[in-house]
Amino acid sequence: MDEHYDVIVLGTGLKECILSGLLSVDGLKVLHMDKNDYYGGESSSLNLIQLWKRFRGEEQPPENLGTSREYNVDMIPKFMMANGILVRVLIHADVTKYLNFKAVDGSFVYNKGKIHKVPATDVEALKSPLMGLFEKRRARKFFVFVQDFDESDPKTHHGMDLSTITARELISKYELEDNTIDFIGHALALHFSDEYLDKPAVTFVKRMKVDRFNKVAVYIVLLYNMNSMRMKTTTLSSLKQLYAESLARFQSGSPYIYPMYGLGELPQAFARLSAVYGGTYMLNKPDCKVEYDDGVATGVTSEGETAKCKKVVCDPSYLPDKVEKVGKVARAVIIMSHPIPDTHESHSAQVIIPQKQLGRKSDMYLFCCSYYHNVAPQGKYIAFVLTEAETDDPEAELKPGVDLLGPVDEIFYETYDRYKPTNDCDSDHCYISMSYDPSTHFESTVEDVLAMYTKITGKVLDLSVDLSAASAGEQ
Repeated sequence: MDEHYDVIVLGTGLKECILSGLLSVDGLKVLHMDKNDYYGGESSSLNLIQLWKRFRGEEQPPENLGTSREYNVDMIPKFMMANGILVRVLIHADVTKYLNFKAVDGSFVYNKGKIHKVPATDVEALKSPLMGLFEKRRARKFFVFVQDFDESDPKTHHGMDLSTITARELISKYELEDNTIDFIGHALALHFSDEYLDKPAVTFVKRMKVDRFNKVAVYIVLLYNMNSMRMKTTTLSSLKQLYAESLARFQSGSPYIYPMYGLGELPQAFARLSAVYGGTYMLNKPDCKVEYDDGVATGVTSEGETAKCKKVVCDPSYLPDKVEKVGKVARAVIIMSHPIPDTHESHSAQVIIPQKQLGRKSDMYLFCCSYYHNVAPQGKYIAFVLTEAETDDPEAELKPGVDLLGPVDEIFYETYDRYKPTNDCDSDHCYISMSYDPSTHFESTVEDVLAMYTKITGKVLDLSVDLSAASAGEQ
């Protein structure tokens, strides 16, 4: 191990594996180490025996749940946005050849005590009770503004400076109802609290732009069909094309995809990529200690051997003195024998419960996947209920979400702390990832990865890729 490397990566969580792969492709000499004897870190996938050991100690799982090897329970459960950043990163790194995907059946939102499908067709949009007819017209005007907005073209700003007005002030100009604001902010823009409302509107609008999500395009196209409202011909044409291609590629009307056998395949895919480009992997390396010279990281020591490097990349657990706690996630892990009720018998789905619907400060998320994605035996479903913890009682706090699931076979509760780095990475050359949030999508996760990549390399990752390279089959 006594060699020199450009970068040493500590931990094989998804973020660290993505960075390891990208840096190796860039030609950097990378050593990747993990104190565990398995890939994935906090984002690992567990079989049934491993799941039982984590929550029930030496107790054995009941035989009626099926064989252990048929389970792949993701501890950080998240779906991928079809046109999202992670898919673009997968294609850019050419790791899709190591992965197989299936489309997710649907996305749902909890509103006024009921679960509603986020519409994916014009018929669904017209019939959806999420908005009344007049509210749909007001919402359409807002979506058109968002889609036409160009930060460099004042004509698209409608006389507003989005860098000085808040998202709340922007939305108020369209007189949207509170439930619609909940729907837009949480089910479409994917914020997990209402804090975004009091921040500059330009960030909120950019988050909803079509080059990042296809959902705004979907809603403009769907709601456009209700009325002959005037709109830029080129804009409408491009949106219709994007929507049509999205539906054709993912074949289920869902904006999400998910890898067969679960997310544990992702870290391993990037590990293979790194190895192809000369990266070195070492698992089961205990007591990894970062070495410094005048405050600058110079290497990592484990088992009496030191590997030299220019930069260290790691998750918060490797450098606890350089991070601070910013929150706590409460989660319930559930095994069921049926899909989530009121989700149209979906074998895979997410349900977003906006904070206001439960009188909370942050959203709650329901995640469900099943044997259709080879994460459980035939007839079994894996569900999660997650939220940013606001109390020290996860069972009571998660009860509103758990109650929506119906009967369960087994349920486990736990919490984990969230951390963010406090160090100056330019000074100490230590690049630390942030902990995973409770959301059921990957956008914030990959944002962190891309920000770290830019800090490490000094350049922005080019994600102008052909999205058709990652296809998902119909379930």
